[in-house]
Amino acid sequence: MTTNQKETVFNGTKVNGFIALIFQLMLIATSIMLIVKGGTHDDATFIIGGIIMLIATFISMIGLFTLEPNEAAVMVFFGKYKGTFSQHGFYWVNPFLSRKRLTLRARNLDAEPIKVNDKEGNPILIGMVIVWKLSDTYKAMFEIDAQSIANGGTTGATASTRMNAFEKYVRIQGDAALREVAGCYAYDDNKETTDDDNELTLRSGGAEINELLVAKLNERLAFAGIEVQEARINYLTYAPEIAAVMLRRQQATAVIAAREKIVEGAVSMVKLALDKLNQEGITLNEEKRAEMVGNLLVVLCADESAQPVINTGSK
Repeated sequence: MTTNQKETVFNGTKVNGFIALIFQLMLIATSIMLIVKGGTHDDATFIIGGIIMLIATFISMIGLFTLEPNEAAVMVFFGKYKGTFSQHGFYWVNPFLSRKRLTLRARNLDAEPIKVNDKEGNPILIGMVIVWKLSDTYKAMFEIDAQSIANGGTTGATASTRMNAFEKYVRIQGDAALREVAGCYAYDDNKETTDDDNELTLRSGGAEINELLVAKLNERLAFAGIEVQEARINYLTYAPEIAAVMLRRQQATAVIAAREKIVEGAVSMVKLALDKLNQEGITLNEEKRAEMVGNLLVVLCADESAQPVINTGSK
């Protein structure tokens, strides 16, 4: 894949648009005067000259155009690329130059979530937001068939239509890059299938996943002269067919983790109680000690409050 810059600056003749407009208005006035003079004196030479000058002036007025900041015009002279004009303002250029307008402003693309398989083969829904802009107008116009996409193959497409065509191209390539990145990582940590506690996942990756996504997108879009400035995952969930099962698994994992914490705390409290009894000089035999430990663990680890049983003696 080549990433060499192919865009060049337009170095053809350009004139301030206001100066050119004043000159053209003077030519129109002169043309009318010649036609009137030829009609008055019945001289066909003045009439023909005036008509030719008037037609030439109207043709030259086609060369007037304006560019706003962060806009560009790709100049093409009978099929030959002559450079990119990017100076904003009002100008006049050769009217036979074809001017294909493009915007260099940053644009957002909120891609719809797509269904992909993660590293473990689980179907997930994942979506992203992309901030992109044109970085090379030559590649954008001539390396991909954006004109045909934009206007059915005709050359009269507007700047807005062309940019929508580029957005469609970014969307398609973005889906491909997102599928590639999502397939390299698991949705979430799964202790049953991996022993690496520090393995990067789609949920925990955050900035690292987003940086990789930007790199993959720029790798695919550099050929088209498009630069991705930012990309981030904004939607991530399991596909509906396995969402309920995965939710139950997550709930079970949470319950087990909570139980581990409870047991760890209960054991610590029982040890503290035994140490306190020893410090107070209260001695328990092994049977009493075991009974006490069992009762404390039951009380501390139970989901509900303990219901004490009072021994009232026997008849």
